[in-house]
Amino acid sequence: MGRQEIIVVQGKGELGSKIRPLFRSFGKERPHQVPVETRGDSGTETHRVWSLNLIMPHPLLHLLLICLLIHAAVGKGLEKGPLEDKVLQVPEGTPVPYAIYQFQSSKDGVDGFSVTGETEGKISISDDGWLYLDQALDWGLTRTHTIQVEALVGSEPVEGPFTITINVLDINNHAPYFNQTDYAGVVKEHTPAGVPFMRVFATDLDDPHSLNAQLKYTLVSQIPNRDNVLLFQMDGNTGQISTTTDGERLLKARDSVISSRGGDISDSLKSKFDEYCKPVQEIPYDLNPFYSCVLRAESRRQNPLDDPDFTLIVRVEDMGGASESALIGNARVKIAVQQNLWVNPGPIIVKEQLKGPYPMEIAKVQSNDPSALYRLVQKERELKFPFNVTEEGNILLMEELDREDKAMVISYTTSPTTVVTVCPWRVFLKMFTCVRVPACVCVFQYIVVVLAEDTYGNEVDPPMEVQVVVEDVNDNAPACDQELSVFELQENEPAESTVGDLLVHDADDPNTLNAMLEYSLVSQTPSSVFSIDSITGRIKAKQVLRRKDAAEYQLTVRVNDPAFSTECTVLVKVIDINNELPIFQKNDYGHHSLPEDTAVGHTLLTVKATDADDPGTGSSRIEFHITTGNQDEVFAMETDGNGEGRLVVAKPLDYETSSSYNLQIDARNPEPLIKGLVYGNTSSSHVSVAIVNVDEPPAFDQDILEVAVLENTTGGATLLKVDAKDPEGNEIRFKLEGDTNGWLEIDPATGEIKLKAKAVLDREKVEAFDFNVVAFEKANPDQSSEHVVSVRLLDVNDNVPKLTENQGFVCVKNPKPLILTAQDPDAAPFGAPFTFSLPKKSPNWDLITLDGTSAKLTLKRPPSEDKTFLLSIGVKDNAGVGVQNKLEVRVCNCTDLGHCLIEPSTHEGKLGVPGTLGILCGTLGFIALMLIIVFYRMKKEDQKKALHVGDTDAIL
Repeated sequence: MGRQEIIVVQGKGELGSKIRPLFRSFGKERPHQVPVETRGDSGTETHRVWSLNLIMPHPLLHLLLICLLIHAAVGKGLEKGPLEDKVLQVPEGTPVPYAIYQFQSSKDGVDGFSVTGETEGKISISDDGWLYLDQALDWGLTRTHTIQVEALVGSEPVEGPFTITINVLDINNHAPYFNQTDYAGVVKEHTPAGVPFMRVFATDLDDPHSLNAQLKYTLVSQIPNRDNVLLFQMDGNTGQISTTTDGERLLKARDSVISSRGGDISDSLKSKFDEYCKPVQEIPYDLNPFYSCVLRAESRRQNPLDDPDFTLIVRVEDMGGASESALIGNARVKIAVQQNLWVNPGPIIVKEQLKGPYPMEIAKVQSNDPSALYRLVQKERELKFPFNVTEEGNILLMEELDREDKAMVISYTTSPTTVVTVCPWRVFLKMFTCVRVPACVCVFQYIVVVLAEDTYGNEVDPPMEVQVVVEDVNDNAPACDQELSVFELQENEPAESTVGDLLVHDADDPNTLNAMLEYSLVSQTPSSVFSIDSITGRIKAKQVLRRKDAAEYQLTVRVNDPAFSTECTVLVKVIDINNELPIFQKNDYGHHSLPEDTAVGHTLLTVKATDADDPGTGSSRIEFHITTGNQDEVFAMETDGNGEGRLVVAKPLDYETSSSYNLQIDARNPEPLIKGLVYGNTSSSHVSVAIVNVDEPPAFDQDILEVAVLENTTGGATLLKVDAKDPEGNEIRFKLEGDTNGWLEIDPATGEIKLKAKAVLDREKVEAFDFNVVAFEKANPDQSSEHVVSVRLLDVNDNVPKLTENQGFVCVKNPKPLILTAQDPDAAPFGAPFTFSLPKKSPNWDLITLDGTSAKLTLKRPPSEDKTFLLSIGVKDNAGVGVQNKLEVRVCNCTDLGHCLIEPSTHEGKLGVPGTLGILCGTLGFIALMLIIVFYRMKKEDQKKALHVGDTDAIL
């Protein structure tokens, strides 16, 4: 053993209080205060220095103290606490000895601790309870250590054992690594940007759920990169490699000799030499150095990764690549660029009606697989598909095409940057109608899908859609949209007014001269007053037209394309203008009278007017309107449009409101008058109407009479007061009808309706009822009016919930719960939901509310013998009002039918008092009966003997 002097820095906080007692256990404290400045997380602080003379019994304790000093230096406090079950977190790879935690026993005299369990020889504990590491932990080997710690006095445990769980925390001590140091991949020319063609993969042995194993892939460099343009990119999360936009455009394979289908490269090369090296050389191929050089180059192309076009340096970093301390791994990726022979040859232009011979080769495709088999698929489900493909990839047209039979992809451009994929064309067999749109490009085409497959039907290249465009020839004549095109033009329109556009279509391509149309007028009947635009087909009137000159004109228009001609017929109708006024037959229809009780819809009179404009037009149609004197719109005009109108009553008449009307009726056309023409007095008429007063019944002031009354309203209370008035001011009276309950009475003079003194309302019996109030003239009761009054009774909480059943039965062998149901006639909020309860906690019964109207009563402890329980069940409504309900529950052994059963084994010979008395009475009765029979027979015998003695005496 040696004596050491150790300097310990004691801070202002709790660190000193944790370390000093530890050192007291190993030596004597000699205070030697020296001011020392230390720099920590919280800044520069001044500490006291203690010099300690320690007797070190073991080198491990020395190391432990060094570890504690390290903790103090980095500012980390050492933890301590009572001896108990605990979970501790310890990072892997710590320097050792490494202090973990100090346990303090609650027992007196403890002079040591012991540790057992999954220590693996790495975990120890000192006599002062310090748990520390002898060896560093490894998260990759063991992630949790479960140990038991006991407090000792001598060698005897006095507290514990307690379970201590040590969770090993992963640290970033494993660098990520690729599963290959060198990768190889092949990319074809013009591979779309962003589409992965290969992937690299890396792993990290650290905790996969932590940031330590979160990997980030990056592309470090591309070799060669002469123009400083990256042709490849890498997905940082997945490691997938794809081309960039520049790569899609710039990647180019080195030229090579294309071998024949399924042939050997040397055979293809020899044929190329024979084809280009003329005259044929006599030098054998094997001795020709140029041939040998090309053959070696082509052999490398057959295994391109031996001579890659590009080498990529890729890197993987852990910590998500976001930390400067992240660990990395590198790999190389060799990439060869292969020629992409699978190139779309479209669009293929084929003229319609093209003369043979057929089949005719129109294009050729070549797969990247020399052994591929080709076939065509029809994209559109058409009846006709005149295409085929040969074994060598030649696409053949099998017959003539007709453009007008095929109109598939149609598009037009509305602006330099906008393309609309639907063109306004309508296709009906071979008939086409095109509404001309600027920059309209209509394409008639087939979509041919070419597949390259192996012998098993698997695709070796992606499907290719080839566009076959049918080029137009002039094989269709112009066609009129209608056999007779009809236009209308009003008379008096100025010269050069547009009549309309003649619609003609040509099924040929509108973007070629084949569908360029030219219009011309051939004839006009009855006179030549129209012109037509030769390009657009727009027809105009050369002069002002008058209907009186001609009502219709018939035109013949010739339409030409470069090869064909068609004639169309046009009918132009001259429409009459409104230059005539409607004129009344009478300007005054006199005076008329109507009783005020005249029915609505009654016709008062008929008026007539005429118009000299063309019959059947809007200019001659006459409509009648009441323009003045029609207060409240009591009257209305009905018309058939042919110059006849009817003045009708539209609303009920009322002498008291208005006793007379002076009406002005105007005749008008729906079409506006020509400029300068206005309606005058001849287009207006007048009529006066006098209303005759009649005796009318009283009328109620209110349209709807409804009242709501609480059901506990006392007798004599006023429900409502009705008001009515007689139009003539006569005195009125009121009476009630239909009061079937006899609850109401009315004051005949005032209309005040009250409850009778002894009336008792009950909403539970009658929720609502109606009755009639009659108002009548006192002097003439026949003049009366009725009004229905609706009364709705409002509920009050005048009922309590009650159980629907007051008896129950429980079988001891199968004690099913009783379902108790309660009812309350009151409505919400004075009814359900109910609350069920027992007056006090019962040792035998349990009551649970099920829903708003029922509860479950459960037998908790069966009685020792059959018994009838009288329970008090409290039931309250939603307002808390309720009473105790008596419930009788019979508990006994029972049969399958639910009847109480008396078991023989239990009650044999125990008949009870009633049974015993019954048996005794029966026995006594039987004995008495037997005695009566015996006495009766003895008496009969005595009578026979007496009779026999008398007979004997007589004989003697």
